[in-house]
Amino acid sequence: MRITVLTLFPEMYENFLQTSVFGRAISRGLVSVDFVQIRDFAPGNYKHVDDTPYGGGAGMVMKCQPVIDALNSIRTDASHVVLTSANGIPYTQKKARELSQKEHLVILCGHYEGMDARIETFTDEQVSIGDYVLSGGELASMVIMDSVVRLLKGAIRDESISEESYENGLLEYPQYTHPAEYAGMQVPEVLLSGNHAKIREYRLRESLRLTKERRPDLLEKRVLSDEEIRLLKETEEDD
Repeated sequence: MRITVLTLFPEMYENFLQTSVFGRAISRGLVSVDFVQIRDFAPGNYKHVDDTPYGGGAGMVMKCQPVIDALNSIRTDASHVVLTSANGIPYTQKKARELSQKEHLVILCGHYEGMDARIETFTDEQVSIGDYVLSGGELASMVIMDSVVRLLKGAIRDESISEESYENGLLEYPQYTHPAEYAGMQVPEVLLSGNHAKIREYRLRESLRLTKERRPDLLEKRVLSDEEIRLLKETEEDD
């Protein structure tokens, strides 16, 4: 997989590319990453990439020409262009899986007050990582890159992904490790039992409980199995 990031601040990514799962994925040849400095495509000595908005208002807006020329310099038939934008669709695990299948993922990072709306015509989609506003799209692009690359075959173990939050429409169950007792707090006894059937049921029940408490909207979208209906009812009775 190839990822290209169009940005005004490529230096922000130096440590990110060398860290943890992402760094290993690069070293294993699973992904290559390159950057395009948008300012390099701006004319004149001052390389202005922004201007005041038509109609008035605060802030500056990124201009069409430098952005589109930067995009055209690397775009191919295999490219899929994502614009990070507060106006985009909510970014989800499902979207991360879709993007992980792309041969060439291009992420366009906005900055200042935003981009000239005509730039959107040259992108394939816009995504937002949350209901808040960032100073630029660089941090959002890192979120997208990390979530996509960890899904590539060989980046991490398959079993590490399959039961994570959002993979099956539920939040992940609580995890514990040694010691079995810490500061008076005990690991649930069922996890020490060695009974894998009971452990699986416990984890599913806890996933349902946490999802109901913290993300009931996920449950509303999910078609529950008979077992899940039973376990969810048991959590309600325990409450």
